[in-house]
This record gives sequence, C-alpha cells and structure tokens, in this order.
Amino acid sequence: MKKIQYCCRNLKRYEAKFLYQSMKDTHPELKHKKKDCLGECKMCKQQCFVKVGKHKLLCKQSPDELYAAISKLIG
Repeated sequence: MKKIQYCCRNLKRYEAKFLYQSMKDTHPELKHKKKDCLGECKMCKQQCFVKVGKHKLLCKQSPDELYAAISKLIG
C-alpha cells in the first residue's frame, strides 16, 4: 500500500477533517490525496471511508474507528 485517498465530502459529512491531517502527520511515508468526490456516493451516505491503494475501500462507522483500522492496516 502506497496511497490513501480521502473523499472531502465524506470527511465533511462525518466531521472527520482531523483524520486526513492526523494520518498525514503520523505516516508521511505514504501518499495522502484528498479529492472532492471519490464516486462512492452510496457508501459516503452510510459511513466513513477511505480508498486504500487503487481499489480497496476501508469503511467504518466513525472517524475514530476508521483511524484505528487504517493504522492497523499500515502496521
């Protein structure tokens, strides 16, 4: 895994703007990219998510759970 993509609309919807900055500060070796929309609208309405790598979606109910899941995945 070299890249994590964040949906700005999803971060705003779940008040999770801290997630991007925290991950960027904690793991500067990875490429962190924010896009206005990642095109996962159904998922975006239901829970917090990021796109890991090229195709894998990582989804959790809260930003804190998502942060923990990403950190665990990275190792």
